[in-house]
Order: sequence, then structure tokens, then C-alpha cells
Amino acid sequence: MTTPKAISTQTVLQTLPMDVLQRGKYQPRKTMNQDALQELAISIKTSGVIQPLVVRHMGSQRYEIIAGERRWRAAQLAGLSEVPVIIKEIDDHQASALALIENIQREDLNPLEEAQALERLIQEFDLTHEAVANLVGKSRVTITNLLRILNLNPDVQKLLEQNKIELGHAKALLALTGATQSQAATQSVSQGFSVRELERYIHHLQTSASPKKQEALSADIRHLQTRLSEKLGAKVTLTHSEKGKGTILICYHNLDELDGILSHFNLK
Repeated sequence: MTTPKAISTQTVLQTLPMDVLQRGKYQPRKTMNQDALQELAISIKTSGVIQPLVVRHMGSQRYEIIAGERRWRAAQLAGLSEVPVIIKEIDDHQASALALIENIQREDLNPLEEAQALERLIQEFDLTHEAVANLVGKSRVTITNLLRILNLNPDVQKLLEQNKIELGHAKALLALTGATQSQAATQSVSQGFSVRELERYIHHLQTSASPKKQEALSADIRHLQTRLSEKLGAKVTLTHSEKGKGTILICYHNLDELDGILSHFNLK
């Protein structure tokens, strides 16, 4: 595991012209809410940029934005000619880590962007879910649950990115795969399903697709199944008979997820 090198404490606070700044190549945010950007621009026009941008020098009087692109864009809309910045002396790896961590901690990202940012931290620095959780100040289970949405179909991920479904809907849809998952997501959007309504719809799809003489899961069992999945950060399937017997099936995608599951049972 390669832990990101400690980010340099060498900083310089000063004001820079807008035209020497450029978008950061490690910016995890893909979309920006234009209405929110306009509101921030109005605030900046009145009070100025209160929190400095974090940048690094790229040579030839150019500076790359590491954190604060939204403030930079809003300042442009507000007609500012310069903004306060903190200049840090950091390399590419440190810039990547700082950009991702800053956005995640500020909760500026939508769930899909956050999951992609977390995955990027894991891949670039070979980190475990627990190590990433410590870096960004979230629980390991929260990290694992967010990363699970990257297993959704691309079209379903797009609905989440566009805020047409919420994170709760996305988690529920993980119970399905392939075309059935996409169908359920489309139906949820067109019908305006709540998360619980979507869970019931998914259950209907599952039971009608494989009608067994036995026990259709009750609403309580399905709810428990969902809670266990979120608690363990892994897909959990419950079967329950009328006689009170049943099984619990826990699925994991990698050893890191297994390690997280075992930690809940003090078996780590």
C-alpha cells in the first residue's frame, strides 16, 4: 500500500489575476449546478472570496487550481479580476490526493462523483477502504457502500449523476443486474418511486421472475436485508421459511470488502 506523501506545509498566501489560473487536471467534479453557481457569484460580488483557492505553480506564470474551482468560476461570473490564493509546493500525487480529499470532505460532489473520487484514491495510492475512510473522515462502511454504486449499469449511473434517482434508489437497484436493473431504474424515474416503493417493485420483479412455492420475503425481512447490506457494506440475501428457519448469504467483490465484513464480527 502506498500512502500519499504528506502534503507540504510550505504555503504562500497572495492574490493572483484570474487569467493566470487554470482548471486542475485532478478535479473530480464533472458537473456544476448553474443556479448554485449564480448564487455563489452574487455572494462573492457582495462579500468577496472569503476562502482562498489552493493552487500550485506550473511555470510561465500559470497556476493550477487544486481546490476551489467552483469559487474561481463564480468569481468570474461576479466580474472579479483577481482572487486570493494559497500557493502550495506539491507534486502530482499530492495534488491528486488534496483535490480529491478536499472535495469529498466538503461534500461538494454528487454520490457518483464521490464514489469515482474514492475509487481513484484507492487505485492511485493502492489504499484499503479503511485507509481511505481515515483520510476523508468517513466510516469504512460508508466508503464501501458508496463504492458499490460503481457496479451499477452505466445508464443507471447516469440517472444518479443527473439527480433523477437518489443514493437510496441506487443502493436498492444493486439487487438487480443487466437489463432488469435498467428497467427498474427507468420505471422508478417515470413513476416517481420513493426508495421503499422501489424496493417493493424490485421484490415483485424478483419473485415473478422465479416463482417458488415458498416464502416470498415479507416487507420486514426485505427491510432487514437492506439494513444488513448497508451495515456490512456488502450485498446480503436472506431466505426465511414459515418454520422460522433460513439462511443469510453475504457476497463480497474483493478481499478488502471481506476484511471489512469480518471486522464486524471481530474476526479481522
